[in-house]
Amino acid sequence: MLVSRLSRRALLKAGLAAANGAALMHLGFDQTPATTPVPLDAAARRAAGFPVPAAQWHGDSSVGAAGRTASARTARFGRSVDADFLEPVLRERELHLPLPSAGQLLRAQFPHLRRHFVFEYYPWYQTDPYVHWSETGYEPPHGIAATTMPRLGAYSSADPKIIEQHARWMADMGVGAIAISWWGRGSFEDRTTPLIMDIMRDHDIHVTFHMEPYADNRALSFANDVLYVVREYGEKRNWDNFLLLDNADGTSAPVIKGFRTILPPTVIDCKGQLQTVPDYQPDSVWRQQNEMLRAALRPTFDRITLLADSLDVGRTRDAGFDGMAIYDSYVRPTTWAAAATNFGGNNLLFSFAINCGFDGFQPIVPRHVCDIPLPFEPPVAAMDWNDESSRIRAQAASYTRVLESFDRTLVLQADPARYNSRRGFFLTYVNTFNEWHEGTSFEPARHRRDLLPEEAEYRYHNPVNGSWRMELLQSLLRPLTTDR
Repeated sequence: MLVSRLSRRALLKAGLAAANGAALMHLGFDQTPATTPVPLDAAARRAAGFPVPAAQWHGDSSVGAAGRTASARTARFGRSVDADFLEPVLRERELHLPLPSAGQLLRAQFPHLRRHFVFEYYPWYQTDPYVHWSETGYEPPHGIAATTMPRLGAYSSADPKIIEQHARWMADMGVGAIAISWWGRGSFEDRTTPLIMDIMRDHDIHVTFHMEPYADNRALSFANDVLYVVREYGEKRNWDNFLLLDNADGTSAPVIKGFRTILPPTVIDCKGQLQTVPDYQPDSVWRQQNEMLRAALRPTFDRITLLADSLDVGRTRDAGFDGMAIYDSYVRPTTWAAAATNFGGNNLLFSFAINCGFDGFQPIVPRHVCDIPLPFEPPVAAMDWNDESSRIRAQAASYTRVLESFDRTLVLQADPARYNSRRGFFLTYVNTFNEWHEGTSFEPARHRRDLLPEEAEYRYHNPVNGSWRMELLQSLLRPLTTDR
């Protein structure tokens, strides 16, 4: 049950205000932000899939890191990939509920359904100097670290006109929320958040956060970091457009997702060497943080939903998370039904993302000895991006992935026999709005005919219609979320 705004404000001022940390200290919180010890140089960290916080490079997800362990390792394309989530598994009950029925159930349960579709949003691009666009030797504005040139070119995430256009596109697609990729207090992404929220509010788009691995010991500050974003971007703004996700019983509360949460203590890097994972923390540490966080917020919210990016049911439960939200496009929809059964059977929530696959860029100057992109996902025959038939196959595979992921996440989550439905919970991330490095953006790309002569040497993968992903998602979501 949600308490009144007055009591919520009183609690947060007493319990969360930076100037008065007594309540947090009583619960065991340290008010000092995490720092990042770096035992390996950036190249070695990348080779092992470890994050490089200074470059906002988040490394492998929890699922990807699990694939680098000695027991699960399968070497493909110079990196370790877990064969279990690459290969289809038995399709267990995944078509139990027809898609039209799933949509009807969701519309009946959730009055603000559009807010349950959340774009992953990356406000990390800069132009003075260029940041992110210029990785691995690319020279913006014509050469960027991406396989596709955006319609808006190499933009700044702090440009109000850019954010305004993004918000218009999101609203047109029928999406009602974003999850900001957050890299710690005082980071560029944190400093840009107030402007983003102001503009998103004007388009009735709400905001939550995707907690990134901004420091090797950030798990020790996880509760404090979540409380910070709740205070700064919820309470201090009178909850104007901080995402409070509706449950089917009429209550609402924050939902927060973490990246690189459930990690192994060691992995095998791309050279076959065993490496200690620098940001590994035992499940007991995560559980302590999550319990302290819930205790601090419980007078305000009966429930806050905390999601890990892991397929490990036992460790997700032991770490005190409410369930999982998978980021990786390599976790194919054919595996989702079994994962939903495993998590739901342990009273854990599951959230699978609408996604278009993966299309990583080729570095000009390799960042480490194994720095080659992961394979195109979904898998297609041998690709030649100079060949029109190859381009058509790639777009068809990506188109099919959008449809398949949309259908299956709705059907699995709306199924009355599954745990999410019984809990009155529905949440689907859309991966992504603008992660251009990984080729996962639904933000419109430049039409191929509009590429500039100076851009030809980079052999971008821009399609004939650079808006096709946006248009496809709009055709799927608008019938569901209009007036919702």
